[in-house]
Amino acid sequence: MVGFKLNSQNPEEAAAFYSKVFGWEVAAPNWNNWEVTTGNEEQTGINGGIGKGPSDYPHGTWIQIGVDAIDEIIAQAKNNGATILREGMEFNDLYLAYLFGRFNRHRNRFNSI
Repeated sequence: MVGFKLNSQNPEEAAAFYSKVFGWEVAAPNWNNWEVTTGNEEQTGINGGIGKGPSDYPHGTWIQIGVDAIDEIIAQAKNNGATILREGMEFNDLYLAYLFGRFNRHRNRFNSI
């Protein structure tokens, strides 16, 4: 895992919350994204961001995982039941794809999943 992004419809409030609760260092916003540093000299962390989620994915967490062969990983993910939420996008030295996998199915008290 190389990073994360927490989506919120109120990212400024979310940034203040996580900063106060966990002591994360949150940078000033840049294009509706607040960069987050979770570690320090005594304890390592995984850096990421907090931002306003898009209309089709307004809340939730993105987990960024570095891989060597994106096409192979996407194929493996599909073969193992992943849903492609948004087709991939290529940036300078980065390729971004949105995958969703349902791993655990828990029954609630009404016996539905």
